[in-house]
Amino acid sequence: MVKPDAKRAAVAHLCGTHGASRRRACAVLAVDRSSIRYVGRRGDDAELRAKIREVAAERRRFGCRRVHVMLERQGVRMNVKKPRRLYAEEKLQVKRRDGRKRALGTRRPLEIPDRPNRRWSLDFVSDAFTGGRRFRVLAVVDDFTRECLARVAKRAQESHRSANQMKTASQSGRPFSVSPSEFRPTRTASDSRTVRTPSA
Repeated sequence: MVKPDAKRAAVAHLCGTHGASRRRACAVLAVDRSSIRYVGRRGDDAELRAKIREVAAERRRFGCRRVHVMLERQGVRMNVKKPRRLYAEEKLQVKRRDGRKRALGTRRPLEIPDRPNRRWSLDFVSDAFTGGRRFRVLAVVDDFTRECLARVAKRAQESHRSANQMKTASQSGRPFSVSPSEFRPTRTASDSRTVRTPSA
């Protein structure tokens, strides 16, 4: 939608450039002549703009409505549309925070193992006893054979204990590479709890 100021500028350009009368220019542009003759009587609201800028500078994450509330606490009374207009004209809109940063480019597809001990996957599964005490289970799976090489349940999984468990599991053969969790949560029809199974 074209604003009245833009319509007045278009009529003035047509009259000045092509020498058309105001009546003719309004007819060509389908503009009401009363809107062209109108002279605004609205003040510049310099004092109110200064207060809005002051509150916005002090409260950088406050939007238009919060600034309006702060002004009302200072005794400034106005309808909800006026602070919204002045807030936008002063270009004080709060910048929207970006979401989680994502990696750029394309990821290299995961290599499919062609023999045992080509790649192992590790995953930590959490659960709790009926009394509320939580525990974690470290699972080590061979991605080729889908064999669970180790499963250790403890209340706390320290790094040195996890390293020792990896040494114990490596007795069957050292892996060429070790990847993070390659599991996805699934639900079984007979159990309402979430279990983790290796992804295909």
